Amino acid sequence: MTRALLIVDVQNDFTEGGALGVIGGDAVAAGITRHLEDHAGEYAVIVASRDWHDADSDNGGHIVPEGSDAAPDYVDTWPPHCIAGTEGAEYDPGLDTTAVTHHVKKGQGKPAYSMFEGVTDDGSTVAAVLAERGIETVDVVGIATDHCVRASALDAIEHGQHVRVLIDLIAGVAREPSDAALAELAHAGAELATSGSGGTPA
Repeated sequence: MTRALLIVDVQNDFTEGGALGVIGGDAVAAGITRHLEDHAGEYAVIVASRDWHDADSDNGGHIVPEGSDAAPDYVDTWPPHCIAGTEGAEYDPGLDTTAVTHHVKKGQGKPAYSMFEGVTDDGSTVAAVLAERGIETVDVVGIATDHCVRASALDAIEHGQHVRVLIDLIAGVAREPSDAALAELAHAGAELATSGSGGTPA
């Protein structure tokens, strides 16, 4: 098998009730779990990423600390979220990670949107994991369409992968930028599909 599933940031702080909760986040978690139940065996690698920001730090300007005079702009700066070791940084409970082969943490003191900027606990990058297993095709799912899903999918294309974005297994912050992100990905060569359209790529 030369295909992988990339699960982007399905974390408590990005689903309903979280610090930066996205509407539909819990449904995405449940949908990915169902997809894994049916298709996990068809992927050679299953990578799940998490934002993992340092506590008591602005993480390279990425986070505006509580009590600061500045306000987050929700483009380049954000309220505290996915702080290492907190409940908000953990996977959404609706996501069954049993089949995940590689867990990636990104951020860790600096801004990071793409899972390709993160590393596994042993220091491996996503690009290295995919290369080691001869992966040529990836399905991308997760949160948020207009931020980390977009960045991760674009980086996957940049690394020579054939990319499918499963649009029924993603959720965005807002409709307009999410639609723009999907249009950008399609223009860059990604295929937009659904998890029910043949499962994994041929």
